[in-house]
Amino acid sequence: MNIDRRTLLIGGGVGVGLIVGYAVWPRGTHSDLVLRQGEQAFGNYIKISRNGQITVAVPQVETGQGVWTALPQIVADELGAAWEMIGVEPAPMTHAYANPLAKEEGWPKGIRITAGSTSVRAFEQPMREAAAIARDMLIGAAADRWNIGASECDTADGFVVNGGRTLTFGELAEEAADRSPPLRPEFRTSTKGRLIGQPLQRLDGPAKVHGSLRFAGDVRLPGMLFAAVRKAPPGGRLTEFSDEAVKGAPGVRHIAKRDQWVAVVADSWWWAERALKAGDAKFGGERTSDMRPLFDDALANVAPKEWFSRGNYDTTVRGSRPLAATYYVAPSQHLGLEPITATARANDTSVEVWAGNQTPGFGNAARDRSIYPMAVGEPAGGSIEADAVPIAVELAKELKRPVQVMLSHSASQNHDPVAPGALARMTALPGAGGITAAWAMRVATAAGLDSSLARLAGNPAPSELGESALDGSIPPYSMPHVRIESVKAELPFGVGYMRGSPQREFAFFIESFIDELARAAGMEPLAFRMSMLGTDVHLARCLQGAARLAQWDGGGPGSTMGIAGCSAFGSHIGLVANASIGADQRVKVHRLFAVVDCGRVMNSGLVVQQIEAGLVWALAQATVPTPQWIAGMPRARPYGGIEFPRIADTPQIMVEVIPSSEAPGGISGLGTTVLAPAVANAIFAGTGKRMRSLPFDAMATA
Repeated sequence: MNIDRRTLLIGGGVGVGLIVGYAVWPRGTHSDLVLRQGEQAFGNYIKISRNGQITVAVPQVETGQGVWTALPQIVADELGAAWEMIGVEPAPMTHAYANPLAKEEGWPKGIRITAGSTSVRAFEQPMREAAAIARDMLIGAAADRWNIGASECDTADGFVVNGGRTLTFGELAEEAADRSPPLRPEFRTSTKGRLIGQPLQRLDGPAKVHGSLRFAGDVRLPGMLFAAVRKAPPGGRLTEFSDEAVKGAPGVRHIAKRDQWVAVVADSWWWAERALKAGDAKFGGERTSDMRPLFDDALANVAPKEWFSRGNYDTTVRGSRPLAATYYVAPSQHLGLEPITATARANDTSVEVWAGNQTPGFGNAARDRSIYPMAVGEPAGGSIEADAVPIAVELAKELKRPVQVMLSHSASQNHDPVAPGALARMTALPGAGGITAAWAMRVATAAGLDSSLARLAGNPAPSELGESALDGSIPPYSMPHVRIESVKAELPFGVGYMRGSPQREFAFFIESFIDELARAAGMEPLAFRMSMLGTDVHLARCLQGAARLAQWDGGGPGSTMGIAGCSAFGSHIGLVANASIGADQRVKVHRLFAVVDCGRVMNSGLVVQQIEAGLVWALAQATVPTPQWIAGMPRARPYGGIEFPRIADTPQIMVEVIPSSEAPGGISGLGTTVLAPAVANAIFAGTGKRMRSLPFDAMATA
């Protein structure tokens, strides 16, 4: 069955979660939106149909973080719409939908990217302004019909209202769209019927539950073939493949061999994968083993560069012996269930690509192609790069038929753009009353997101560590003398972006070492933190709130409680973890108590979901053993043998959100940051063992 080039996800009512195609209609001169008959465009984000259906074009990719609900909710609230009449569709692939925070984040100009917990932060204001303009135009059209002033009208539940008189948005859409948009639209001021902050039902939830939401692997095109692929390891090339073992296999249509990959194309992916295994591809490449020595070598032998300084650390510590500790986070895999997949269709004049991709339209892989971004089924950031796209395009051009490329789960693990990991040497000097006077960190790491973006653009990996690789390394505490130094670790594999990183790694270093300093000073860990937070009232409220929620017992010897806090992505979180080491010598997390300050909340349900999901994901990252490394690739493991936390291992989680009217902060990566240090601090309180490495190994603690 053919697949429409675009899809519409309907929310609410009888059509909850339904995926329907829509026909192409000539676009208006004032909007990049593609219209179907009966629809009117209001700028680049909103369409209203005659039946009152409101469609919101969302530039960001839905990875499970809820952006296809949060951004439409902003529009619905400002319009005064009924949630049951709101739908969502991916925004067109034009420059109008570039991420507004790209410059601030240090990303390439004009990039359309879903990363860094920026979606709501970047698009709240543009979405609200677009809705305010549309609302003004709808009210103006109604006021003209009634021959009254626009100030006498309001909107509610999808109607323009004047006393007892009402007109639906659908009835007014055509007239309203012909009006000149206001230069300075006024935001909605009434408090009645507001949707912002409410835990409204996710628009993508029902479709995911009953299986109608299409992911990259669900694409089907007329005459489509399926390809299984093996890729060379970093620095390697194809050295051996048995064509003879493949040619007689059922359903096989084509064999393609390149230095960097080999593919078998067949009538089904299963036949292609079986034939590819029979071909027994072999690749040359250097062998690698444990990653930790590479970080140790970088930290010991590479001259560091100063990243941040305050006061004079060297003078302060001269003649003293600061407390010191070394912390390590191993390179970590995304371990998502969705394999690397892309579909391409090509002819003499055009190329079309369907793929789950968090940077659609960016880089060489997207050049001169029509890109149709699909929802992403791997929420941790592995879809920043769409590695299967160039292979799918090449095969489609060669065979003159649509081709879907899907790497097996094993191959997807092998070529996962892992988070780089980091090794940090921490030192600090206690001051008067135990308060820390001087603090230093020297960290060896690599540039994750910057490396991914460089590969996409066809550029070499960054030669230096930029801001994105060191974001979160400056402690939130007001120590008078601070120095942060960085060293670029040379790693034998391609590193990439991961949700919550590198803030997750730096929170582990900082909050664990802060706990060590508190113990060394003989101070209660929460009081120790509060004494150094200075004017940071946001993080202070979160830490105090988490302690209240958990009935914090001070975290003294014999306690099973640990505390940690973090400010990241424009938001703040405090967490108390209740944890222990079980009889099987594995870390057990029993309860988690989180308090969050993330500014204005779009959907309180989404905030709680994302904090809970981030904590559970971080628990897996902290407890799943690191893989073996072979030829610069993580060795694939069957999912049943990876030792993921099971449902029975999920701790009780309580999340409290602090009300705020300040600008919204990011949420998706926030919960990932504090899990590991809070758990490590709880383990120390209960056992006296200090866990300084991730993933945790209870048998190798300090």
